[in-house]
Amino acid sequence: MVLFVALTVVLAAGCGHSIPDYDYSTEPDPRNQEWVLGVGDQIVINVWENPGLTTEATIRPDGTITMPLVGDLRAVGETPTTLKAKIKTKVADFVKLQGSEITVALRGAHSYRFTVSGEVTRPGMMTPDFFVTVSEALALAGGFTRFAKKNEMVLQRRDVKTGTIRTIPLSYDALISGKRPDMNIVLVAGDSLFVP
Repeated sequence: MVLFVALTVVLAAGCGHSIPDYDYSTEPDPRNQEWVLGVGDQIVINVWENPGLTTEATIRPDGTITMPLVGDLRAVGETPTTLKAKIKTKVADFVKLQGSEITVALRGAHSYRFTVSGEVTRPGMMTPDFFVTVSEALALAGGFTRFAKKNEMVLQRRDVKTGTIRTIPLSYDALISGKRPDMNIVLVAGDSLFVP
């Protein structure tokens, strides 16, 4: 009986966790893209030589901003460049523009929010001032509790185009050991990291 128990312990110790089979290289890296505007972001719109049209705005929960003459404009999901093009088209109905006289500048980036939940020390919504990776998000959440199944983590991510949510499997041991550095993906706004 003692031999059977010892053999079981040795076999259990020798059986490592399985590394998820997922192509992490297909996930976007927001650090290499223009900022996508979201709710809470503050922007400054400058219309050259038209101080009456120059304004500051915070993107409201409905995803819009209000601009003099133009009224409400949808800003969520736009980049400063695409929003500038939309504004230029709308303003052209009221003011004759010559060349590139409109600028849209990001004054405060407040829409970068994600959640870390489950068996972490400080679960909740995180709002860092910079893009973070999976390992950095775990550090912000205070690390694992003693009950955490750290090799069974999942990241839930909503596809911006289709609205569907996909589940990305993560194994902390594979990530931290350097076997799978590609697993340390950058979290995007709206992500939810769960540690069972």
